[in-house]
Amino acid sequence: MNLMRILGLETSCDETSAAIVENGTRVLGIVIASSRDAFARSGGVIPEYAAREQLASIHPVIDQALQAAGMGHEDLDAIAVTRGPGLLGSLLVGTVTARALAALWKKPLIGVHHTLGHLSSTWLDCPDAPLFPILTLSASGGHTELWLRTAHTKGRLLGRTRDDAAGEAFDKGASLLGLPYPGGPAIGRLAESGNPSTFAFPLPLAHEETLDFSFSGLKTSLKYTMRDLTPDQRARPSLLADLAASYQNALCMHLVDRMKHALEQYPDVTEIHATGGVAANTHLRALLTKSFPGRAVRFPQKIVYCTDNGAMIAAAAEFSCSEQQERLSAPFMTSASLPLADALR
Repeated sequence: MNLMRILGLETSCDETSAAIVENGTRVLGIVIASSRDAFARSGGVIPEYAAREQLASIHPVIDQALQAAGMGHEDLDAIAVTRGPGLLGSLLVGTVTARALAALWKKPLIGVHHTLGHLSSTWLDCPDAPLFPILTLSASGGHTELWLRTAHTKGRLLGRTRDDAAGEAFDKGASLLGLPYPGGPAIGRLAESGNPSTFAFPLPLAHEETLDFSFSGLKTSLKYTMRDLTPDQRARPSLLADLAASYQNALCMHLVDRMKHALEQYPDVTEIHATGGVAANTHLRALLTKSFPGRAVRFPQKIVYCTDNGAMIAAAAEFSCSEQQERLSAPFMTSASLPLADALR
C-alpha cells in the first residue's frame, strides 16, 4: 500500500524530530531539536531531563516540519512514530502525541521499531533504489548490530555487541582522553591530525567465527596504553591526536572485520550499508568503501539521517505497510525494551 506522505516522529533518546517523507524516500521537511549539548557536562543523557525537553519541543518541531514541507496536516496520509526501544519517558512523549494527533486529524497511525528506522535511512533522498540482499551495519551509542536483509521487513540479525555499543565505546574513549560528549565527533575531529598507526590496539574476536562485536576490551586497552606511556611519548605534542586516531581506527577495523566475516558466509549479498550515528564517522566510511570493492557501499545521503530522526521512521512505516498492509493502524504498545526480532516483522 502506498501511503504517499507520512509524518514521522522520533523521540527515543535525546532528539525530538519530525519529518514528512513522500513515498518512503523523498524528504519534504525535517526538523530535529536535540538536548545533546546540555548533556556535555554530565557526559551522557539524563532521561528525565531529556523527556522534559522533548515535551516542550514536540509540537513546535511538528509545526516547523509541516511548514518546511509547505503542507498542512490535511495533506498527510498517515502518522508514524517510534514505539521502542529507547528511554520510556522519551518514547511516551512521541507516542502519546502521535496517538492524539492521529485521532484529532483522523489519520492512520503506524508504530515503528527504532532499528527498522535506521535500516531504512539509506533510502532517504537516494537517487537509485538499493538492491536486496543487503548486509547492514547499524551502529550508534545504544546499539551495534549486523543484519542480513532480503526485503524491508525480511531478514535476520547476524550479530550484535556483547557489551558496549560502538558509539558508547567512542564516548568512553573520549572521556579517557579528556574530550567532550558526544565522543564520536570529538575523537573524529582530533584524529584528523593524528597517526592511526602510532599505537597498536587488539582486534576483538579476531579468532572467533562469531559475527558479534565486543568493544569493552578496546576501552580497557586505551586506559592501559595511557597509563604506560613513556616520558618521551607524553612530551610529544601529537600524543592525544595519535591516541585518538589509533583508537578510532581500532574501533572501525573491528566493525569492518566482522562485516568481512559475514560476507564470507553470505557471498550473495549485493550491497553493504552502514547506518546509525557511527556511520557518520569519516574514517569508517573510508575503510568500508575501500574494503568492499565490487559491491555498492551505501551510507545515509546526509549526516542528519545518521542521527535519530523522524524521516527514517516515516520511511520505515511506508516500507512496512507496502510489504505488510496489516501494519496500517495496527495496535501497538510503547516499550523501552523491544525485542530485536520485532524489527523486521
